[in-house]
Amino acid sequence: MANEKVLITCPPMLAVMDSFRPHFEKRGVQVHCPKVVQTLSEEELLAIVPEFDGWIVGDDPATRKVLEAGRKGRLRALVKWGIGVDNIDFSAASDHGIAVTNTPFMFGREVADVAMCYITGLARETFFIDREVRAGHWPKPRGISLKDKVVGLAGYGDIGKNIARRAVAADMKVIVYDPAVLNGDTAEGCEAEIWPNRLGACDFIVLACSLNKDNRHMLNAETLNIAKNGVRIVNVARGPLIDETALIEALRSGKVHSAALDVMEVEPLPMNSPLRGFDRCIFGSHNGSNTIEAVQAASERSMKLLFEMLGIGIVGGC
Repeated sequence: MANEKVLITCPPMLAVMDSFRPHFEKRGVQVHCPKVVQTLSEEELLAIVPEFDGWIVGDDPATRKVLEAGRKGRLRALVKWGIGVDNIDFSAASDHGIAVTNTPFMFGREVADVAMCYITGLARETFFIDREVRAGHWPKPRGISLKDKVVGLAGYGDIGKNIARRAVAADMKVIVYDPAVLNGDTAEGCEAEIWPNRLGACDFIVLACSLNKDNRHMLNAETLNIAKNGVRIVNVARGPLIDETALIEALRSGKVHSAALDVMEVEPLPMNSPLRGFDRCIFGSHNGSNTIEAVQAASERSMKLLFEMLGIGIVGGC
């Protein structure tokens, strides 16, 4: 039997760990499940990561410093639960011989469902109406129809493609911003463009791309300035894609009608964030992928990959 120890810091997986513990127990693997709200800090990780052979990581900072400390201890393999890997220092992992992978193509439909919910919610102000009714009021804001509205969609991977299909089904038009599809490889109802060309034609800007050094704060004062007056913004990708200071100013001026943010620059959203003051905005908790079915599939995939990377024999299935 194995003597490996595994650390898990992904909140959706941690929430249902009782159903996954047998997979570790039958392999003789010790599993540690700390309490995690969104992520552990670098300091917290430095203190515990070296104790483990494997790590199923959420959005925690797997920095060079953390990975160096881990390799000085026992760390040999890391699986990023989910798609985005902007929190992983791949160069450091390679330098220290730590195997790294992720679990792509797991959440396209789920995150796209949330994105369309946000698009509709901003268009018809349903979340605002709900809050007002709960407060004893009976508002009737006049919304906008989705038909013929233009979505500027940044990112055309698994999530982006699923969002585009839903938007087109709602009779919307989609402008895709993704360097990988500049040759026009998009579905019917979509056309490719270079960011931020034609941003002024978009009624909605939807961010569904991965975060990298080139697109941090891609939505900033300059790009917001060329956007359509009253544009509505949806972010189901990564918080730092948006310069929140610029967004706040655009919301105050009315340049941006409203925003739906499932992710923020700082998570959880600070209590003193001015974003909290905009009634027509919608906030999520970085929870777009969290369904019973998706968590089961991604967790089983993560465990299978980690067991293989650690050289632990498969006993039964995950």
